[in-house]
Amino acid sequence: MLHYWGFRKDNFKKVLRILFPFALIAIVTCVVIGYVRGTLNLTWHIFPILILYPIWGTIQQFLCVGLVAGNLQHLNRPLKKYWIVLITAVLFSVLHFPNLWLMIGTFVLALLYSAVYLRERNLFALGLFHGWLGALFYYTVVGRDPFMEVFRQFAK
Repeated sequence: MLHYWGFRKDNFKKVLRILFPFALIAIVTCVVIGYVRGTLNLTWHIFPILILYPIWGTIQQFLCVGLVAGNLQHLNRPLKKYWIVLITAVLFSVLHFPNLWLMIGTFVLALLYSAVYLRERNLFALGLFHGWLGALFYYTVVGRDPFMEVFRQFAK
């Protein structure tokens, strides 16, 4: 059952190769937007987030993409793939309300990730990229430091 949901390793490298070009574009885009907006906030704090956030990214991919897109794909009267991708992306975006930048970023991310998931069903690769790009997005476009938001209370 776990394999069906996308918790699998057999096509991990294949999915990484599919996502890599998008990731490069996303990284450059995040840095440029952050520079233009004056929200670049790159500190050493990003390193523990790059390690930890892929775990949460995998969980999010399962909850939104795996459950929503996966179940929509297997309805008695299945939807066209483009509707499944669009519905999943809109849902994932709305879950990040009210932060407009997060809503835009997650919408774009979910368009790609939903399409890749429906074709390859690998949550590990999607979660890894979700975590890495999400961390970078926070430290560049959003201008926040999730590490300090979580651990600030311990730094006092």
